[in-house]
Parts: sequence; C-alpha cells; structure tokens
Amino acid sequence: MDKIDKGSRAAVLQRISANPFIGQQELADELCLSRSAVAGHIAALQRERRILGRAYILPKLRPLLCLGGANMDRKLTSLSPLQMHTSNPAALRESFGGVARNVAENLARLGLPTSLITAVGDDASGQIMLKHLQGAGVDASASFTLAGQLSGSYTAVLDADGELLVGLANMDLCDQLSPDRLQACRALRASAGMIIADLNLPQDSLQLLLDDARSHCQAMVLVAVSQPKMERLPRDLRGLRLLILNEAELQTWAGSPTLSRAQIHAACIELQNLGVQDVVVTRGARGVLLTDGSQLMEQPTPPVRVVEVTGAGDAFAAAVCHALYVEPSAPLALACQAGLRLAAKTLQSADTVCPDLNANCLI
Repeated sequence: MDKIDKGSRAAVLQRISANPFIGQQELADELCLSRSAVAGHIAALQRERRILGRAYILPKLRPLLCLGGANMDRKLTSLSPLQMHTSNPAALRESFGGVARNVAENLARLGLPTSLITAVGDDASGQIMLKHLQGAGVDASASFTLAGQLSGSYTAVLDADGELLVGLANMDLCDQLSPDRLQACRALRASAGMIIADLNLPQDSLQLLLDDARSHCQAMVLVAVSQPKMERLPRDLRGLRLLILNEAELQTWAGSPTLSRAQIHAACIELQNLGVQDVVVTRGARGVLLTDGSQLMEQPTPPVRVVEVTGAGDAFAAAVCHALYVEPSAPLALACQAGLRLAAKTLQSADTVCPDLNANCLI
C-alpha cells in the first residue's frame, strides 16, 4: 500500500474514531474520496480488526501509558516590554504542567484511555494535581506520593506577546522514579498499547523502559524536556519508535550552538543509527522537520494568533502519539499534521491544555 492509501486509511479511521456512526458518503465527502474508495478502506480496516462489524465498533484499546513529570505551572506575563534588572508589572496565572502530565491530559481529552506514572509530594499541590487528572480522565493511580516532599513546579516568564523568555523548573522529584519503582509497575507497563516517556526520568529508568519496550514489541515515544535534560537521553535507542525534540535540544545533543538544515539531517541520521526509528524536530513558527526513512521532510506551521506558547509542544506530541496509536502504519507526516493542528489550538488558549478538546480537533 502506498503512502497516499496509508494516509487516506488513517484519515478514515480517525474520523470513525471520532464518530462511529458516520456514513460512507459523509466520509467520502469530508475526505474528498470516492465512496468506493472509502468502502475499500473500511473493508481493509475490518480485515485488520481495527474496526469490528457494522456501526464501526472499535476494539477495546489498550491504554497509553505516560511516564515523567507533573508539576504546577506558574506563568508570569509582562504587561509591557520587559526591562531587565528592574521590577516589571506582570499578570500571574497558575495551571497544571509537566511534559508527561500534559501529554497524558491531552490524550485523555482526545478520548483515548490514558494512564500516568509520575511522582508528587504529599503537599496540597500534589493532591490537587492528582484530583484534576482523575477529573480529566487520566488514571494516575499508579503514581507515587512521596512523604515530606514538595511537588514539582515550573515558573515561566513570558513577554507581552506570550513568548517564553525564561523557564525555571524544579523537577527533582522525578529522580525518585527509579528503575526499582518502575519495576513495581511492570504489570501496568506490560499492558500498555504505547509507552510515552519524558526526559525528566533518570537515564537508567529510561533505559529500562526502552529495553522492556523492545522485548515486548511495544511502541515507545520519548519526548525531550529541555536542553539540560538532553544528557539523560540513552545512548542505546534500539526499540524506540519516535524521538520528539526541539531544535535547541537537538543542538545541545549534537554539541553545536547552531545547526544548518544539512547538519540537522546528519544529527537525525546519527540518532537513527543509535536505534530510533524516526525523529521529529520542532522549530516553533518555522514548522517541523521529520525523518522519512533516511530522508528529512518539512511541514510548515499554520498561521495562528499566539496567546501564549506554554503547552503547545506537549499538545503536538500528544496528537502525534494519538495518530500513531490509532493507526500504527500511518505516515509520520500525517501524524505531524494532526500535531500541528492541536499545537495551533493550544497556542490560542491561555491554558496549558485546552479544556474543550475532543477527537474532532485533530481533523
């Protein structure tokens, strides 16, 4: 099956997931396909047991499991052009954050069964975070509440246009997610349909997840967190389906303050040689670069009025994982298109995770 067919079939399944009672003609009209082409895709999806019988009944999905950081986000937005070394008037907004936590909430609000393993303190912030996750549809029952510890925090200083100037993260609690603690959750990990981890985890814990994902033939995605945390990326990436990172994080990993397009391509090839199947490099308003075998593709970012940037990268990662989970054979480019759409929606929201998400947001 060529890439166009794969993309069309993935789009058919995506719309059926959003509306199991959608008709074939409606699908054809929405996707600009012939009705016979839609019927062919549906028949193939039924043969593959991705949909069951009439009314497009979807098989029970194994949960996506996210592992990594959860924290309180505090966003200070300057009310005028920022002046250094003096006091600046600012607006304060608090919300829940952390890469793994954000990805998990996005996925749950998009309608997928999602679990989260994280670490919080026994303070009020930790308990409020866990309660919020439950309300958003995320199963965080396997997370660890650590006595006498403060939950993680992230303070973002934004300019008047919503662009990040500096971020201050206190995520040391994630260092407590050791291999021994993750081994205690091995039954939950083994039952997952996809593993999504962020680089807040210790390197030996990340290596354990990679080794187990390779042994159990599980799809695993790693999402970078920051430039300093790139040192936690394991050197053996065999078994990794996808690595998502931004351009600055790739520069840090490559040991260069700047990278040309050719050097980005070379760095992605080097990562593939370490074992990862695909790499996605996000570049903000300049779109994303993604591997296609040994080639490097580019996708532009849709124009959008930015309210603020916090959470957009995590929304992108969640939508990419959603697409690859629903249709594992879908082209990565199609998954990135869904990611860019959800990132654009998040950029227009003051919330780290848009509260009104559903599967239709990816269409």
